[in-house]
Parts: sequence; structure tokens; C-alpha cells
Amino acid sequence: MERAIWTHTVTGATSYFHAPMSPLLVLIVAVLATTYAGPIVRFAAAPALAIAFWRLVLVLPVTGGLAVLEGSREPGAGSRISPVTPLPAPGSPLPLMTLSGLLLALHFWSWIASLRFTAVASSVVLVSLKSVFAWGFAAVWLREHPTRTEAWGIVLAVIGASLIGLGDARLSLGAFGGDVLALLGAVTGAGYYVIGRRVRQTVGIWRYATGVYAVAAAALALLALARRTPLVGFAGRDWAVFAAMAAGPMLVGHTGMNYALRHFRATTVNVAALGEPVGATVLAWLIPAIHEAPRAMALAGGVLVLLGITLSLTAGNGKRPGRGRGREGSDAR
Repeated sequence: MERAIWTHTVTGATSYFHAPMSPLLVLIVAVLATTYAGPIVRFAAAPALAIAFWRLVLVLPVTGGLAVLEGSREPGAGSRISPVTPLPAPGSPLPLMTLSGLLLALHFWSWIASLRFTAVASSVVLVSLKSVFAWGFAAVWLREHPTRTEAWGIVLAVIGASLIGLGDARLSLGAFGGDVLALLGAVTGAGYYVIGRRVRQTVGIWRYATGVYAVAAAALALLALARRTPLVGFAGRDWAVFAAMAAGPMLVGHTGMNYALRHFRATTVNVAALGEPVGATVLAWLIPAIHEAPRAMALAGGVLVLLGITLSLTAGNGKRPGRGRGREGSDAR
């Protein structure tokens, strides 16, 4: 059943069309699906490259099959990029999709590798700072700025996410190296989402996901070959982790966020993703094999994160045209 919604384009204009699924609902489910990625990856003994590679490869048969059924574009996925955008719409989306796939590969590898040196909360929180980097990238490249309410939501969510990680801070050299890897994951993840925001204006979700995931998987395979990292010969528990990462955080999580990128600003999608460290920290506490208990500061941070997400999603859900531009409407341009 299609839903009639209003959405912001990358130029800040607002347009009306029918969406096959509620973008807000898809985004919420996608964020929930990513929350167990951090805790569950701790159960794998396989190298970070192998985990990242298989979580991508295992979803390709599904996304590829749906891409064939989807055709050239999803319902309503017409180009809404006006001639005043900072960069002209490319004749082919392949270059940007290729770059997006390369950034995704680096994002996955650096994040999963960081979990070997630092705790779940620290790693997930630092990676989640991609919302801040996405804010800057989108402002410079897409000329797309969050509304004032969204900006406050981002600030609150980032402060809350930082509070979650502060109680978990470690001063060892190993933990510092893990934090650097997680920060690299934040930068590359931000670039991946901002490119997705642009390309998804003209490319259907399943075609986009299949192309980007395939490029990322190929890049990780080449990197594994260069580093002589094995991609096969793992224990059954490792394959169970691969399958769980592919089914939830990848197929539902990342693909759901890529779907939402056509309807929400990249900053809005990224601040929604800050719900991941809240869920990941709770799961890391509840799973006996990990049992990283959150402190009071982390609980307070979780409240701020949820408040910030609520503000951002409420402000980023779009306003109907023809009713005048308020302060936030002008800020959005």
C-alpha cells in the first residue's frame, strides 16, 4: 500500500509523491536492526576483513534478485535534483556508487577492527560521530543544511553518545589505536551516506544496494588478498556471526537506511543511527559473555540520544509546501 508523503530534496525544495513504505518506519526498524552488530561481532574469531566481506556477500543474492524485480527504478524514484544543485546530476551513477562502495568497505573494516582493541561502547559511539561529519559533507557538497531543530537534535544526540562512551574510556595504547580505527569508520561512513543521499534521488533502493555492496565486497576481497587474510576455513560460530550480521545489520539495517536516504537528509538518517550505541550498550550489558555494565553516565547519555533522535526525526519529516516558510523552512535551504 503506497503512502503519500512530503519529502525534502537535496536542494532543500519540497516535493510530493507516493512512497511504497513509510520511510520513518523503515528508518526506525533499520536502526533497531543495527544495534546487535557491535555485541555479536565479539563472538567471532575470524579476522575483521572476513567478517566485513561475508556480511556483504551473503546479502547480494537477496538484493540482486530484488534489483531484477525492481527494474530501472523504485516507485516514485524520479530525479528531483534541480539545475541549481552544486554538482550536476551525473550521466551515470556508477562513479559515485563505486566511491560509495569503497567508502563502505573501509568503514566496515575499520569499525570491526576497532572492536578488537576497544570496548563496544567506545567503538560504536566514535563510529556514530559520522552524523557530525555527514553534517559537514552534506553542507559543503549538497548545500543541504539541517533545520535549527534538527541541529539541536544532532548536538543532543552526540553529547549523549559521548556520555555513553566516557565511562568506558581506556588510556592504553591498544585502546587508543582502536579509537582511531573507529574514528576512521565515522569519516568513511559519513561519506558513504552523503553519497547515498545524492544517488538515491535517481536510483532504486535494490539496484543501489546491490551495486554498492558488490563494490565493497570486491574491495574487501582484494584487501584480504593483499594482506593474505583468509576468507574461508572458519568455525561454525564464525559463520553464524556472518549470517547474523548479514541478515540484520546489513540487509535490514543498512539497506533500510539507504531507503530512508531518499526521503530524509543524510544528517537526519545519521543522527537516527545514534540509537545504535544505546541498543548496543544495553545488549553488551545483558549478554553474559560480554557483560559490559553501563554506568549512570551512560544511562543519562542514552536519554539524551533518544531525545536528540526524536527532535531530528520530527524536524526532518518534511513540511508541506504552500503554507509559507517558517524559520526552519528557510534554514533548511
